[in-house]
Amino acid sequence: MTPRTKFKTAMARLPLVAILRGLHPQEALAVGQVLVDAGWDLIEVPLNSPQPLQSIATLRKSFPQALVGAGTVLTSEDVRQVHSAGGELIVSPNFNPAVVAEAVRLGMVCLPGVMTASEAFAALAAGASGLKIFPAEMITPMVLKALRAVLPAETLVLPVGSISPLNMPAFRAAGANGFGIGSALFKPGMTPAQVAESAAGFEAAWAGTMRA
Repeated sequence: MTPRTKFKTAMARLPLVAILRGLHPQEALAVGQVLVDAGWDLIEVPLNSPQPLQSIATLRKSFPQALVGAGTVLTSEDVRQVHSAGGELIVSPNFNPAVVAEAVRLGMVCLPGVMTASEAFAALAAGASGLKIFPAEMITPMVLKALRAVLPAETLVLPVGSISPLNMPAFRAAGANGFGIGSALFKPGMTPAQVAESAAGFEAAWAGTMRA
């Protein structure tokens, strides 16, 4: 299954990206297992985590059905290193044409971070698979709705930044196709059981059955 096919399948099933910032390699297997068991097939290990490439390699080998890759990818060399570790997903906080071009060249899914219409259209023209709307704290649902009105209808947009089960419905109503979930899902030191509980809460929120 190609990375793009995995991405399409995961987005149709549960379009939530697990952002595992601070994950240690020795935690990767257990945390990845509870996420995959809960239906999370989009997993990102930011490159400013401890030994991120080792965690990516472990996750990719252990869960071949999942789309695993890196976040905070800033350079073309970062892209190549992630690819060498087996990663298939590139997520950035910004739009860097060279990063997108290298990800496209290597057949990887690429989600650059954008805030404005200019950045969004430039990223799509460069070959981005979708758009990370970041930081969502500065891009309200009303702003997302305005962007959504001018973007091509097929564009996938995923707000990232302080996303919680409480603000997901407003962003969904504004046109979000999915979300990146960071510290509200995983923080260093959390047990797999705690991650599983958080994952279930977000899954329920996406399904529209908010927990008390």
